Amino acid sequence: MANKSGGGYEYGKLYRSEDKVYPREVKGRFATLRHIAMFVLLGAFYLGPWLTWDNRQAILFDLPARKFYIFGMTLWPQDFIYLALLLIILAVSLFFFTALAGRLWCGFACPQTVWTEAFSWIEMAIEGDRSKRMKLDKAPWTFDKIRKKVLKQFLWIALALFTGYTFVGYFSTIRTLTSDLLSFQAGTWELFWVIFYGAATYGNAGFMREQVCKYMCPYARFQGAMFDRDSLIITYDSERGEPRGSRRRGSDAEAQGLGDCVDCTMCVQVCPTGIDIRKGLQYECIACAACIDACDAIMDKVGSPRGLIRYSTERALEHKSYRLIRPRTLVYTGILVTLLTVMVTTIAMRKPVIMDVIRDRNALYRDVGRLGIENGYTIRVINKHNEDHDYSLTVSGIEGIRIRDAVDFSLAGESVLTLPISVIAPHENAAGGNVIEFRLEATDGSGITVTEESRFRGPTGR
Repeated sequence: MANKSGGGYEYGKLYRSEDKVYPREVKGRFATLRHIAMFVLLGAFYLGPWLTWDNRQAILFDLPARKFYIFGMTLWPQDFIYLALLLIILAVSLFFFTALAGRLWCGFACPQTVWTEAFSWIEMAIEGDRSKRMKLDKAPWTFDKIRKKVLKQFLWIALALFTGYTFVGYFSTIRTLTSDLLSFQAGTWELFWVIFYGAATYGNAGFMREQVCKYMCPYARFQGAMFDRDSLIITYDSERGEPRGSRRRGSDAEAQGLGDCVDCTMCVQVCPTGIDIRKGLQYECIACAACIDACDAIMDKVGSPRGLIRYSTERALEHKSYRLIRPRTLVYTGILVTLLTVMVTTIAMRKPVIMDVIRDRNALYRDVGRLGIENGYTIRVINKHNEDHDYSLTVSGIEGIRIRDAVDFSLAGESVLTLPISVIAPHENAAGGNVIEFRLEATDGSGITVTEESRFRGPTGR
């Protein structure tokens, strides 16, 4: 972009690279909670594919077979409604918890935050604290610097690839995948997704970090629409902290005309996105509370009460009472309760067997003489149970109607059977179009019964 100035042109940059953020390690109650969340969530992710249920992987999204296994429940393509409901519930939950607690998800449970925390821990363990990392990056290349950088990258790549391998393990049986990888017999697509997801983890958590939160994540952009004056946010109490300035320990800040903020910038140094929370709420803030731990430690040292930076609300800062029950939370609660009720009810009433009846459209009907009028159908039965069942198929709706050849069969668990059948009705009862009902009933005492309606065609005017 060029701007004309003084008869010449002054060229400005269309892109400005961001300075690298070197967050300082911080200790405190919120840092402990973040570490606990990191270990719990990473543990659940890495151990998830290894869990078994009924001698099978407990969580497996078998895309080639079009089956999702979730702790003993098998979901088929016909159960897509549950996935749609789940996505809607998650979206509404995001709105609900944001209205209540701000961006706690971003600060403690978001995958970007969790893996960045893990990668940062590796980096600090090898390269040292904030000042040592800054000096190391500015120092000339020596054997010690190369050793540290290579070791860090090796551990980052190992963790990233293990993450990609685990991710693929949710879609391809983890034990088979492990065996194939160790014997160099893994499929092309499996290798591709291991490397692809590993590379994404490596890039996002190792290098991009806060850039993902600031520029790539859409949540940071529209969070303002979900906040209100009673949403929990991280705030700096400017009324108490200003004017800020350094002072000796034990000195009377009020006599010097100073607030409680000693302007140590520790809140900025520990921030993973590099912002200054004292400037007010900013979309880059992920509510990780690192600044709260840092400020509380400084307040302890100077002998001032904690809470200069704290979780609060705009209304509380104005010395007004907090309103938990308000129109926004009531609406979100009502929607969530309704959606959860619908989902639980539909899952509880979910039929273990699906029967589809498809009428033969090649022939309207066939006159088979003394036997009557015949219609052809294709019966498709899906057994969603993990167990085998014996079934018997009957038809009703017209007096004297019957299936030409008795249909009794056994169907294995989680399998599909397609049966072509012929249905015959007496001439005197088969005129026009009649609604008939097919009934599939288990004969092994399991109590499974499924009915499906169709139409029986016959000659008109008889």
